[in-house]
Amino acid sequence: MALFGKLRWISRRFTTLAATPLRICVVGSGPAGFYTAEKILKAHKEVEVDIVDRLPTPFGLVRSGVAPDHPETKIVINQFSRVAQNDRCSFLGNVSVGSSVSLPELHEMYNAVVLAYGAESDRTLGIPGEELGGIHAAREFVWWYNGHPDCRNLAPDLTSTDTAVILGQGNVALDVARILLRPTMELAKTDIASHALAALEESSIRKVYLIGRRGPVQAACTAKELREVLGIKDISIQVKQADLVTTPADEVVMKNNRIRRRVYDLILKAASSGHSPPLPDQRELHLVFFRKPDRFLESKDRSGHVAGVLLEETTLQGDDLGKQIAVGNGVFEEISCGLVLKSIGFKSVAIDGLPFDHDKGIVPNVGGRVLADSSTDFPQYETGLYVCGWLKRGPTGIIGTNLYCAEETVASLSEDIERGVLTSNSAKPGRGGLLQLLDRRNIRVLQFHDWERIDTEEKRGGNLKNKPREKLATWEELLQVASK
Repeated sequence: MALFGKLRWISRRFTTLAATPLRICVVGSGPAGFYTAEKILKAHKEVEVDIVDRLPTPFGLVRSGVAPDHPETKIVINQFSRVAQNDRCSFLGNVSVGSSVSLPELHEMYNAVVLAYGAESDRTLGIPGEELGGIHAAREFVWWYNGHPDCRNLAPDLTSTDTAVILGQGNVALDVARILLRPTMELAKTDIASHALAALEESSIRKVYLIGRRGPVQAACTAKELREVLGIKDISIQVKQADLVTTPADEVVMKNNRIRRRVYDLILKAASSGHSPPLPDQRELHLVFFRKPDRFLESKDRSGHVAGVLLEETTLQGDDLGKQIAVGNGVFEEISCGLVLKSIGFKSVAIDGLPFDHDKGIVPNVGGRVLADSSTDFPQYETGLYVCGWLKRGPTGIIGTNLYCAEETVASLSEDIERGVLTSNSAKPGRGGLLQLLDRRNIRVLQFHDWERIDTEEKRGGNLKNKPREKLATWEELLQVASK
């Protein structure tokens, strides 16, 4: 009898364990987070996924990073919305990991935590004058015109100068240049934030300099983005002929890389067809190559404000043709300007309890598994802790790149599930436990139905102005509408 009772207890125990779903928390609701959640839900029919984000709104980079005149790129929001509406998935906004809840606490409440919160800081140049007024990170400027609540009050000065300098020639730099130079009547039909549109309508900016350390063959942008900015109506494209001269090494690069060839050909064509000099009142885009910033110059009339950039000419060095570095040659020139936007790269931010490589700006990992100690020859992993997106690989790639990144991370997670690494002797509280904890701390959690109220209100406001949506751009507005 005793043996039979023991076997029955064991049977019930295994049945209970089998019926208890694994609970996984994804931190970050941008493309990396949503692709990760989608892959987990498809691969494991009993798993529950909660997507946590510090913002009241989901979709991360798609909402706050994609340019307003690129609506086709934002269509992926429909796919992400279907993920959030899955019965086994929840969106929990206005929850900041590190202040609302700690990473160790999440680890206790979930079988696994996947960190996918992107890059919310910026690299610095470390040169004199970088602290001057009028110098902003391109990320901040992008967040400003996209209605991100953290940058609603950025207020870049667009009226005291006719010249803006953008450091960098990647796609973000080209986005920023396009927003500064494109006719506002075209931008008015997009979901650009109203405060940004109003400022751009009063803008005095007529000249934009895109500065690159290397040459046109090495420009970091894609042909599509370059074609858009070169195609702005009634714009004069200015390029120094000396910068267009190619070397044998350049020809090898372009022979082996069709994208580099296409970018160079676009620049060459624009330079040969542009007006020289520009027509009166014509807006100008100056593509400047082989220059690096040496220091920012302070205005004599406006103390503490930028008045220009001192640039040093560069030459390319290195045997790896695809990764030649730009080295200064001691020849300098100055560009006067009242606005500088640094588009030199994003940087992820560490949180307490998370291994972090500050030099690379990533979490040490192998295939998405977080390394507890990256100094040994034999990898030691943080059980149940994973990473995806820019936090995993660095701030590179397009939105679709996160799909393949998520596939790799979820493959590692699935392997750990199959091996029994993520099972526990007791059920994890997951969403219920997290909500109870946040309630005790008086943290107001916004769920997906709250976002849908915001979404409806933004679309209603946009309809009144013949635009896709009128973004709510302050924390107060977002929280107020969510509670209606």
